Formats: sequence, structure tokens, C-alpha cells
Amino acid sequence: MTAWLSIIAPAWIAGSILALLSAPLGCLVLWRRMAFFADALAHGTLLGVALAVWWQLPMGIGIVLISAIVVLGLVLIDDERLPADAVLAVVAVSLLCLGLLTLTQLTDQQANVLGFLFGNLLELDWADLPLLAVSVLVGLGLLAYIWPAQIKLATHEALARIQGINPARQRLFFMGVLAGFCAIALQAVGSLLISGLLVLPALTARLWATSPKTMVVMSLIIAQLGVTLGVWGSIWLDIQTGLSIVLILAILFFAALVLSKLITAKFWSARD
Repeated sequence: MTAWLSIIAPAWIAGSILALLSAPLGCLVLWRRMAFFADALAHGTLLGVALAVWWQLPMGIGIVLISAIVVLGLVLIDDERLPADAVLAVVAVSLLCLGLLTLTQLTDQQANVLGFLFGNLLELDWADLPLLAVSVLVGLGLLAYIWPAQIKLATHEALARIQGINPARQRLFFMGVLAGFCAIALQAVGSLLISGLLVLPALTARLWATSPKTMVVMSLIIAQLGVTLGVWGSIWLDIQTGLSIVLILAILFFAALVLSKLITAKFWSARD
């Protein structure tokens, strides 16, 4: 049992720390209607990692570089004739293909492709936790700094403008925090599943929450539950930890959705 804990405990603690940032950030992603952008940015992390490995640079630099290119590219290709969600879908799949191509053809990381796609928390050890904790604390600090302005923009953008809030600048701030989260979440759930870790807890909480604060708290609880069950489930099922975590979160979402519909249907039938 002690041997198992020495492997599982760092992974579980790392996932729990990461959930502290993913829960409120995921709520903000929903409120700002930026789920597609988060998906594109998450897929871009794979290309960022591939370029960093190819150029022998720290992975964080590659991810930041690609994030900046994605933001600039979206500004340049913005066209009122093209639906924004369709453009983001094209960008996401293009970045994923480029990332896989670069990683498999121009680097010696072919054996690690599954880890980059689906994550592997079990590779983390105790020495990795302090840096992760500091990164999450920095992310939470930045998120707390931009939170009031982001909430106002999500609620009523025209009124926020009147109050002196610059939507373009706040969007860049938010994208920066999101890019940072993608960088630190890559090992946990991989490039393909980052958006799932962000959106699923917040989406589940939205079914039951009665206020923004309640939604954040419920999202945090759901994220922690998903990480805990996901880490242990990955051991039991012998699958990738990121895959297990997001699968658990998806099950929780659909269970909550079905339950909420049953309760609603029972309520209306009782009134009739």
C-alpha cells in the first residue's frame, strides 16, 4: 500500500492543486462564451511543445509563443462572413495536425505522443509539486486581479465600456491566464483534454448553481471529485490519467443533467 501511495499521492495532490485554478477559470470561460477559443488554445499547446523540443527550448516558451501566434492569427483572420465557432474549430484542428506532424517527424518524442495528447499525472513526483503550486498561485492571483472586470464584461459589455473597462485589453489578459493554465495542465490531461478539464466541472455546476459564487464553489468540488476518482480509476483500469479524469467528469455531467431533467419533469407533473 505504501508503494502505491508513493506513486499515486503526488499525482492526486498535483491534480487537486490544478483544480483550484481550472474551476474558476472554467466558469469564466463559460460566462465569456470562449469554450471554442480554449479548445483551440489547448490544441495549440501540442505544437508549442513540439517546437520547443525541436529548438531545444523550455516547453513553456514554446507554448507562450504559439499562444501569442494564435491570438494574433485570430485577430488577422477575423471576418464577419465567417462564423467565429467555425473559424476556431478550423484553427484547433490545424494546430493539432501541425503539432502531431512536428512532434513525430522533427523530434525524437514519438514514444511520448500519447502522454502529450492525454497526459500522465503519474509521472509527477514530490519534487514537481512546489513549482506547480507556485504556478497555480500566480494564475489565481492574476485571475483575481482581472475577475471584477471580466464579470462585468460577461454580464453587460456595453455598461462595462461606460465604466471605463477596455474589452480588448481584458480579453488579452484573460487569454494570457488561459494560455498559462494550458501550459501547466498539459502533463495532467494532455493537449486533447485540457478543454474538458476546464469546461465540464463548470458546465455541471451550472445545472444546479443559483449564483456565480455558488457555481464556482460547486465547480471546484466537482473538479476535485473528478481528479480523485480519475487518478484512482486510471490505476484500476490501467489507462491514461487524463483520459480517466475527463471521463469521470463527463459521467458526472451527464448524471447531473439527467437528474436535473427528472426533477424538473417531476415538478411540472406535480403542478399539473
